[in-house]
Amino acid sequence: MQEQKKFISTIYPFNNLVSYELDDLTKSLSTVYFKENSLVQAQESNPEFLYFVFDGLIQEINDDEVLNVYSKGEIFDSISLIKNFSKNSFVAIKDSICYSIRRDDFMQILSSNSILENYFFQSISEKLNNNVLDEKNRDLANIMIAKVKDAKIHKAVITDTKKTIFEAATIIKKEKIPTLLLKDENKEMYIVTDSDFRQKVILNRMDFDDLVVKIASKGLIYINEDDFLFNAQLQMAKYGLKRVVVVNDQDKIVGILDQISLSSFFATNTFAVSNQIINAQTLEELKEASLSFIKIIKSLNAKGVKIEFVSKLINQLNKKLLDKLYKLMAPKELIDKSCLVVMGSEGRAEQILRTDQDNALIISDDCTIKEEELREFTHNFTEILVDFGFPRCEGNIMVSNPYWCRNMSSFKELIYKWVNEPSGDNFMNIAIFYDALCVSGNIEMIRELKSYLFKISSNSQSFYTNFAKVINSFDVPLGFFDGFVFNSKEEKNKNELDIKRGGIFIIVQGVRSLSIQNKILNTNTVKRINALKEKNIFDDESAKELIMAFNFLTNLKLKSSLDKLDKGEKIDNYVNPNNLSTMEKDLLKDSFKIVNRLKKKLENHFKLYYV
Repeated sequence: MQEQKKFISTIYPFNNLVSYELDDLTKSLSTVYFKENSLVQAQESNPEFLYFVFDGLIQEINDDEVLNVYSKGEIFDSISLIKNFSKNSFVAIKDSICYSIRRDDFMQILSSNSILENYFFQSISEKLNNNVLDEKNRDLANIMIAKVKDAKIHKAVITDTKKTIFEAATIIKKEKIPTLLLKDENKEMYIVTDSDFRQKVILNRMDFDDLVVKIASKGLIYINEDDFLFNAQLQMAKYGLKRVVVVNDQDKIVGILDQISLSSFFATNTFAVSNQIINAQTLEELKEASLSFIKIIKSLNAKGVKIEFVSKLINQLNKKLLDKLYKLMAPKELIDKSCLVVMGSEGRAEQILRTDQDNALIISDDCTIKEEELREFTHNFTEILVDFGFPRCEGNIMVSNPYWCRNMSSFKELIYKWVNEPSGDNFMNIAIFYDALCVSGNIEMIRELKSYLFKISSNSQSFYTNFAKVINSFDVPLGFFDGFVFNSKEEKNKNELDIKRGGIFIIVQGVRSLSIQNKILNTNTVKRINALKEKNIFDDESAKELIMAFNFLTNLKLKSSLDKLDKGEKIDNYVNPNNLSTMEKDLLKDSFKIVNRLKKKLENHFKLYYV
């Protein structure tokens, strides 16, 4: 019985039960053995038991299609048990041992435990949402393991104690630092801050030729760069300090951590970086702000912030960054006569980790800039973005490519060609352009071009069908052995799922196809789903499920990418189900089922079986 109790306590959501509740549950369990190929539960029957797989494999089948395979630590089939009707059959595909609990006992336990009752009776979308909340509570602890070097550390400048107040102030201004370290002949260290100059020098009307050591403080506190950031906060609180000196393992001073940097980190640092972008006067200052984005993403993810909010925050910072960069670099002839747009996932505000550049420049027909000057600027703009950490687009969809840098009239001619000369490349270009989002310049220019796209495309009903049919090229990796289909040709990915191809892309393209048909200007997938709901294309529950599935898949992809980034591995779209919890695997299957339902809806709506 203790073995059963220990086993059940590892299975979600039964791991939420306290000891005496687990005791009551295990008392109701029976151990059953199923031989290979034996029937566990018949299709269209009234199920009597909930099963916990202890060993072996149980296959869920609907007619001839394998829907799922349940292995150790998984349960089946609560939905059938609650509805008192089994839609599918369950077969042991190898010798299997299960623990079972009778339906009446299971329902009695549910009625006495609100956590279990809420879990088993909630919809898929509610399960997906509650999983995010559960992760938030678990991952909140991750912020406690952030290191000092993860925060913004100010440069440490050390000078001698013979400097005057005027000379020290000059150094602080030149180096753009808030503090200055002093070292005397005995190697004793002092610190002087910008507030020392205000409160001690100005208010006391000190002579600027006095030695700066007169206003400096001794008794510095040091902390290793690999120490926990939380410990730095404790040190500051303990000694009433606003800053500590950061050293490496060789006790060499590497910088200064102040209270503002510490607070900024624990507040995700978005406000500080946003101000840094706004106040940047040079490309170097802007680059420094840009390189902070990855820390923000890791911090937000560690705090369990929902994926849609992470996307929104990073998108806003990216827009500010690109707007500032454009205004710093663009020739004056372009500033009021152009519209800089980002496209693809960045245009949809769904690119969190930078994958590549997807941008274009729309120029007013009456702009007088010379062609040579324009090409020089767009080339430099692309190269600066590469330097800032935005990888070059392999498809050359960048402002430096004249194809994506042209005037309004030329873009209209291009759109007309895309729509009226159907091809894979032209449909891809429409998809990319339809996701375009203005980040700097005249937003009315992109709106006018999209209105033109809506007008031209509405002249041909076959356009929408051909535009949507690309989803038929992508299969949802669910339905065969173990519930997941592993079809990667790469040896290193043979046990992994491409959740972008098998899930995220189908949602994005499906929603995009419905949105362009309904002339929706929104670029973000979630906003498009809500707009389609307002037009009664989706009902409330379908829209809710689709949004939660999209967010779950995107969050799973982000977590996998951050893990690979930390390991120094190449970021891709693959996720290994073996690295997921039982709950996550169940929700991944649920999300794929929602994607499959969307595919069927699109096939019927656009009559894709005719093309």
